[in-house]
Amino acid sequence: MGEVFSPQSFDLKNGLKVVVVEDHRAPVVTHMVWYKVGSADEPVGQSGIAHFLEHLMFKGTKRFKPGEASKIISKNGGIENAFTSFDYTAFYQTVAPDKLELVMDIEADRMQNLQLEDKDVIAERDVVLEERRTRTDNSDAALFREQIAAAMYLNYPYRIPIIGWAGEIRALTKEMALKFYERWYSPNNAILVVAGAIDPGEVKRLAVKYYGTIPAKDLNLPNRVEEPPQLAARRLTMESKQVGQASWSRRYSAPSYRYGETKHAFALQVLNEIIGGGTTSRLYQSLVVDQSLAVAAGSWYRAESIGPSVFGFYASPQEGVSMERLERGIDREIRLVLRDGVTKDEVRAAIIRLQRTAIFAKDSVTAPARIIGSALASGRSVHDIENWPDKISKVSKDDVVVAAEWVFRITRSLTATLLPTSVTQRKP
Repeated sequence: MGEVFSPQSFDLKNGLKVVVVEDHRAPVVTHMVWYKVGSADEPVGQSGIAHFLEHLMFKGTKRFKPGEASKIISKNGGIENAFTSFDYTAFYQTVAPDKLELVMDIEADRMQNLQLEDKDVIAERDVVLEERRTRTDNSDAALFREQIAAAMYLNYPYRIPIIGWAGEIRALTKEMALKFYERWYSPNNAILVVAGAIDPGEVKRLAVKYYGTIPAKDLNLPNRVEEPPQLAARRLTMESKQVGQASWSRRYSAPSYRYGETKHAFALQVLNEIIGGGTTSRLYQSLVVDQSLAVAAGSWYRAESIGPSVFGFYASPQEGVSMERLERGIDREIRLVLRDGVTKDEVRAAIIRLQRTAIFAKDSVTAPARIIGSALASGRSVHDIENWPDKISKVSKDDVVVAAEWVFRITRSLTATLLPTSVTQRKP
């Protein structure tokens, strides 16, 4: 298949890695700055500080008043946003090519000159608390997902929600945010990705001009904790008056590119595509089409995590089908893989579908910058990204079965059911 994005990359003297993906099919540019810090790196007792700081990064610098930079970007026809994950935090703008210098100047300024006022910090903390109330506390399904994550990991910080626990969010302060900023936000802990209708030479000139003058920091960053081995299967059940449709899921502890038995990561991606990746998958065809046990069924797996990953299954039963019968149906599909394996044709078709996702990503305005940035911020390299199609193409049916045997061990699983509560079933 060849390379995916054919990027050019270079490092500034202060340690900032810069990656450029040139694509002149549309007259736009996406500019993204990725910091190699996420919620999994937060100090104990300060859950949500990474996400909180992401909000505060829009509250002004020595040059710009709160919200002023965002207004400038908007007036120049650009859009911007930011997001926090377990493993990284990113800020991005999409603008016309002749506005690249403008957004680069703004983003470089807040990499080193964040300035916070107490009133803005308090107000933004209330915004985050309201975000949590709206998206999580008012949703039983979201609250159940938090319970699942907390039960899935004994020690690894993926067990803590990215937005943070409400009680700890209320205790976050300006001093905590600035300390986190000073510790993690520096050019030698960041990646700049610029993708679109730009000349790599011009990007380098601008990057040197705006980011190159920012001093590197002496990064003495802590290592993350290890996750102890899971020795017993776990189960969670929750009833909810909000839920109209019951749902079932199971998560198996799994390796990622960086954690655990990493050699299985590529085979697990192929396995996921075969067993639960869409309407042509084994699960969907068996449970939804053939047996009418489920209205939806599938699986997921993400190899990109810095820490331990999961291989997950999900399904919702047809009316009148019990959760026990649904679970037996899914267990049967798992046993069939372990007993009979997969076919060469299934592997070949799965590989083609996966490689097509890389081809389609080239046509997106923001996908190249997102894919490259998230991979680099998670500890992978440009070489890893560009050679992903080749690595996937070499997965054999034997690789898939060995990976399945490694992951599908019930003692390393968590099974969760979310059930609607009827009026007659409601408990005091």
